[in-house]
Amino acid sequence: MNKSLLFIPLLLIAAPAVAQHVPPQLPPELTDPATTQKLTNAMQALSRAFLDVRVGEVRAALEGRPATPSERRMTVRDMARRDDPDFDRHMQQQIANVGPMMQRSMNALNQALPAVIQSLTEAQKSIERAVANIPDPTYPRR
Repeated sequence: MNKSLLFIPLLLIAAPAVAQHVPPQLPPELTDPATTQKLTNAMQALSRAFLDVRVGEVRAALEGRPATPSERRMTVRDMARRDDPDFDRHMQQQIANVGPMMQRSMNALNQALPAVIQSLTEAQKSIERAVANIPDPTYPRR
């Protein structure tokens, strides 16, 4: 019993710290610039893989003819270069801009999250009040 009396003051001291409200935030992994860089690197690798997919034979098959040797080597990148000679440079610029844009978006989301949570909580309370006022269908009519 003496030991339990020692813990009561500790619980009373810790109670205000537990009672403090911490605003909701995204996990630090999502707001970390290193994570953004890893995602950007992964996007670059995926885009390179996609651009290297050979599509010439598919195109010839859709047109109902056999593919020529040059068509067999045709990739998505080759098709994109026909419309834009600087396609590779433009693509790299777009991917390079994605990282900072993602970082800004995560920061903005992190700042807006408390207000969003508050709005959702208020909406939930409103819905609960509305549902509480719905008449019980099993209640006998007079």
